Amino acid sequence: MNKFGPSIFSELKSFKQQKEAEGKRIIDLSLGSPDLPPADVVRNELAALAADPAQYGYTLSGTKAFYEAVSKYYDRVYGVSLNPNTEIIHAMGSQEGLVHLPLVFADPGDIVLVTDPGYTAYETGLAVAGAEAYYMPLLKENHFLPDLTAIPADIAKKARLMILNYPGNPVAGQADESFFKKVIAFAKKYQIAVLHDAAYSEFYYDDSEPLSFLAVPGAKEVGIEINSLSKSFSLAGARIAYIAGNSEIIAMITRLKSNLDYGVFAPIQSAAITAFNHAEEIGRHVRATFQRRRDIFINELDKIGWKVDRPSGGMFIWAEIPAGWTSKEFAFHCIEEAGVVMVPGSAFGATGEGYVRIALVQSEDMLVEAAKRLQTVFSAVL
Repeated sequence: MNKFGPSIFSELKSFKQQKEAEGKRIIDLSLGSPDLPPADVVRNELAALAADPAQYGYTLSGTKAFYEAVSKYYDRVYGVSLNPNTEIIHAMGSQEGLVHLPLVFADPGDIVLVTDPGYTAYETGLAVAGAEAYYMPLLKENHFLPDLTAIPADIAKKARLMILNYPGNPVAGQADESFFKKVIAFAKKYQIAVLHDAAYSEFYYDDSEPLSFLAVPGAKEVGIEINSLSKSFSLAGARIAYIAGNSEIIAMITRLKSNLDYGVFAPIQSAAITAFNHAEEIGRHVRATFQRRRDIFINELDKIGWKVDRPSGGMFIWAEIPAGWTSKEFAFHCIEEAGVVMVPGSAFGATGEGYVRIALVQSEDMLVEAAKRLQTVFSAVL
């Protein structure tokens, strides 16, 4: 338990609640929880089946229909062929999948290559498995892609797994086919499994559609892709995800999960199938909404003198903070002075110092108000 310290999100929530108790109205841009509801057709499917008393038994695993829906989605959207019987496994959200996956690949003391900054669940998964992290810095000058040539050969030989995430959280990087080809060659050379976290695959802007790792030749020989319906389809509370790719790895994950859980509630799996079947129209609505938010918010920040990069994917702004502050000091100062909650970049790794992550999870009006509130902070520090 010593490896599981208090979460930064818990600290932010506690301070936020303290300020609210004092009468301060808070705009929370911290947690990446979608504020859009699921599409009507998805909610209706879930509601109808939840009323059926026959739906309440164990599913034990993903249903055949769920796996077929994932397979069809990949074929339709990415041109990737997946065998629904051997190359897909469901998970109770990508958080559950990411935390348990290192148990499949690593023994205590084994090395896992992890991006820095990176999603906090990666560290949790390593702690559960007793594995050791080797951090791959994501730097702006490298377009937030890790430099594989900088990984020492002795580290690569000991590594069991590499975790990647594009479009990224918290950084807004995008991976192209050239980069993924380098990853595949590296993985084959050192016999490393690759886990690509694609949680924001439907979040892309300016027609910069992201590439599925599995769409690159050779990817299924070395790795898997995990994706959640939490973000793209607003099913965060429903907890449903999938892992797809290398059949040998999927078989091992299936074996692990058979000892961990009894499957996701059948109506949720059916709602997920409906979401996949309407993915294109749902995705267009989500992208249009978040692109407007991105553009409006960045324009408002520009007015107060805060210059931030315009992400081409994901649901976050990865923003450099003024000099003279640590990211944690700055984040808590913004809550105190402006009533705006953001996540300090240091929460995602040492390379995240000097940044904050801002989630675009409020209405356009609220984002405009947040920027105006932050003006009081920037007028004092600039």
